[in-house]
Amino acid sequence: MYRIVKKEKMNEAVNKFVIEAPLIARKRKPGQFIILRLHEKGERIPITIADSDIEKGTITIYVQKIGKTTYEFGSFKEGDYILDVSGPLGNPTPIEKKGNIYCIAGGVGAAEIYPIAKAYKEEGNNVYVIIGARNKELVIMEKEFKSFADGVYITTDDGSYGRKGFVSDELLEHINNRKIDEVIAVGPAIMMKVISELTLKYKIPTLCSLNAIMIDGTGMCGVCRVEVDGITKYACVDGPEFDAHKVNFDLLMKRLKSYLDEERISLEQYKHMIGERR
Repeated sequence: MYRIVKKEKMNEAVNKFVIEAPLIARKRKPGQFIILRLHEKGERIPITIADSDIEKGTITIYVQKIGKTTYEFGSFKEGDYILDVSGPLGNPTPIEKKGNIYCIAGGVGAAEIYPIAKAYKEEGNNVYVIIGARNKELVIMEKEFKSFADGVYITTDDGSYGRKGFVSDELLEHINNRKIDEVIAVGPAIMMKVISELTLKYKIPTLCSLNAIMIDGTGMCGVCRVEVDGITKYACVDGPEFDAHKVNFDLLMKRLKSYLDEERISLEQYKHMIGERR
């Protein structure tokens, strides 16, 4: 059992959880994730580790309410326990000194890219962060990035904060004004596809962290398979990061839609159930 030490509501959609998991805190590296299960009847969901505290034996995750499990997780409080937390899983981000690194985050992808950006900076790189969100209220971790990054830029779909437009619009402006040695993108698949197509045009090496559907996280089930350079790979054990210019994003997006109806029904049933309890 894993105790929730701290819970903080970032906005209407995202909750921050600090969870006791000393072994994972000691071993985790930037880019890795956990798979958690709330209770015996719960599903297994992958969540990237945003931060850890080795002395306190805790890990930090950010959870966006999208489906039934993430909505249910949002009802958990400080002091509550999670049944299973497995990790760290996946391959760490290959951090090297390269020069000017651009970290592009869409939505809750900001939490996923935070430890990566920080590690690049600690390695001696110049790190620039572009965060995209639908509106101002959904922007997270701006202050945390500004504590170390060489530049932090915000875009919002509705123009309520920062630049009106998309992360790709902001990135293009920087491409035209600065030599960029590497880009890493984390967020919705369509965002990563657009960034990949843009950087391919300018021959900028680009990594992306794939958010494939996942169950066991050890390569056994095959659910998280993705196509990279025409070859089947598994996001959990071969990734989650890949050369973005070799990823078949169209296939990834198609697979992400495989269970939309089932996910919708499950969420509706959960909301109806908690409504009855009230």
